[in-house]
Amino acid sequence: MCLCKICNGTSSFAFSKQVLGRYQVSYFQCNSCGFIQTETPYWLNEAYSSAIADTDIGYITRNLVNRNIVSSLINTAFNSKGRFLDYGGGYGLFVRLMRDAGYDFYRQDKFCNNLFAQQFDIKSFNTINLSFDLLTAFEVFEHLENPVQEFENMLEFSKSILFSTELVPQNNVSDWIYLSPHTGQHISFFSKQSLDILAEKYNLNLYTNGKNLHLLTPLKMTINKIKFISMYHTITDKLLHRYFYNRKTLLYSDYQSNMSLYKSK
Repeated sequence: MCLCKICNGTSSFAFSKQVLGRYQVSYFQCNSCGFIQTETPYWLNEAYSSAIADTDIGYITRNLVNRNIVSSLINTAFNSKGRFLDYGGGYGLFVRLMRDAGYDFYRQDKFCNNLFAQQFDIKSFNTINLSFDLLTAFEVFEHLENPVQEFENMLEFSKSILFSTELVPQNNVSDWIYLSPHTGQHISFFSKQSLDILAEKYNLNLYTNGKNLHLLTPLKMTINKIKFISMYHTITDKLLHRYFYNRKTLLYSDYQSNMSLYKSK
């Protein structure tokens, strides 16, 4: 057993997985809030020998979809002429896409090379009193070894945080693909209850699509814009792709092929 990193409740052993193909790692789930964490992740230096996992072939598609979602959210709930930050921004592709669309976005990432938005990295600026109307953090929360501390770091930049991470499923958690043990990078897994705790602790409102996209903000919204906007753009993107090209994406078959090659190594 160990203490939950979100609520300090008791976390019990849930299952074990072979991480990076060679380390047998224990996963613990909180008896109170449902948050799942690995044992102390001693393998992270090895896992981050490449900041973006080579099996992450959905990187570009996610950024294109996120551009549409965030643009719609900003236009309906925030000041579109404000300043925004992508936290854990990877190669800077999302920042470049948002700037191309006319939004004043900047990038933060301590581990990954900035390839597409080098002039707009916050390490080039004096971050004292540097604030943003909205902070985005896509595919970040599941990587956090100390999630509460990192969340507080995010709040130093903005009180409104839009982030993606898949919520812990109700059943068959040990077979959940999002655990991604082959990369060794996913070590924290959030339940809806654990997000509610963060919202209450920092006096924020939680808006979520109930699956993988969430907003914590002091703003009060009359409708769940996150659920509506994310569903709308997911459907729209699929319809447009099929209407114009009449082709089925190869993303999923490529992923399966890539995983087969990985397992054969």
